[in-house]
Amino acid sequence: MSARAVVTGIGVVAPSGIGVDAHWRTVRDGIRRTGPITLFDPASYPTRVAGEVADFDAAAYADNRQLVQTDRWTHLGFAATRLALADAGLPERAPDPYGWAVTLASSSGGNLFGQRELQRLWGGSTRTVGAYQSIAWFYAASVGQLSIHHQFKGPCGVLVAETAGGLDSLAHAVRTVRRGTPVVIAGATECPLSPYALACQLRSGLLSDVADPEAAYRPFDRSAGGYVPAEGGAVFVVEELGHALARGARIYGEVSGWGATHDAAHTGPDTVGDPDQYARAMRLALDRAGVTVDEVDVVLPDALGVPRYDRGEAEALRAVFGDRPPPVTTQKPLTGRAHQGGSALDVATALLAFRHDELPASAGPREPAPGCELDFLRTPRQPRNRVALVGARGFDGFNSALVLRGAPPAPRGSGE
Repeated sequence: MSARAVVTGIGVVAPSGIGVDAHWRTVRDGIRRTGPITLFDPASYPTRVAGEVADFDAAAYADNRQLVQTDRWTHLGFAATRLALADAGLPERAPDPYGWAVTLASSSGGNLFGQRELQRLWGGSTRTVGAYQSIAWFYAASVGQLSIHHQFKGPCGVLVAETAGGLDSLAHAVRTVRRGTPVVIAGATECPLSPYALACQLRSGLLSDVADPEAAYRPFDRSAGGYVPAEGGAVFVVEELGHALARGARIYGEVSGWGATHDAAHTGPDTVGDPDQYARAMRLALDRAGVTVDEVDVVLPDALGVPRYDRGEAEALRAVFGDRPPPVTTQKPLTGRAHQGGSALDVATALLAFRHDELPASAGPREPAPGCELDFLRTPRQPRNRVALVGARGFDGFNSALVLRGAPPAPRGSGE
């Protein structure tokens, strides 16, 4: 039999909060954490609202040398990884370096670091960039820095599939476990908030230009007009089941199935993804997990907030589940869309929902748009089968889906 891969640690560093408890409170209480961009002056841009990680002190998670050499996106990764290891009850340094690995997703790399260095190149008197520019912006920087710091010397890698990458990293972690590596760090963080990064996103025509944070990001709603960018994400400790049981680890759940497909189409102001390929990714995930459509308790969708993409996602769900899809919940309106970090955050939400024995209410829509009439969770509900399907659609054609099986909930009064 193939080795089974379970999640034993979760580290969240996101607009919803730092740590799993803060994130769950935001999700449970439906608190909107988006607001005006503060990482730079957005006055000259049509999009001025984002999801930022409030009160983040990078120095609490990385030393001065690491801070100087890396971007905020990597600082968030340092923090999320340390939180995940602590949550799993594992040490900071791998006792068996070649038995531990790290596989994260990345889409845009070190934006703030690169912005500063390029401005110095073209606007400074020296016309130079710093020595660390070549490594800080690179999409594999976080994986490299984490593997060095924590001594993860097993098979390491980076997945690049925009939002879909956050799910692909977990699928890759399962494969790595099945090939004999007992502990793999997976997930994603993001920081797409710099003038250059925002300009790149604006070119897609998919960003919201609504100034009111309460109304700026409303996926599946009649008033939907684009997404709000966000930073942060989640990192997980993915562990071989026997290894986890041998050390008495607390288990959140199992990554039991996944699927990935591609539209072979560029994302632009007038394009739309292929719902058939997205539906195919979901079917692959369900088939590999051995799960029927009737067993799925909840779906956490991509929820882009662009009307044509929302309709396409609803169409894909109906194609997979028929006329009665399972309950759907999304918390992205609370945090913004953190690209690959956002889909990883959805996985954290699903696993915490099973841990707390409560499927959280969806943060919208208030009034579903035509074609988006799904069974959105309006009030919390207990899971029945402890099975979740998480979906993600990356720009330029990536589609991914992940099936999670939740472990039994924490005992009442356990303090967790």
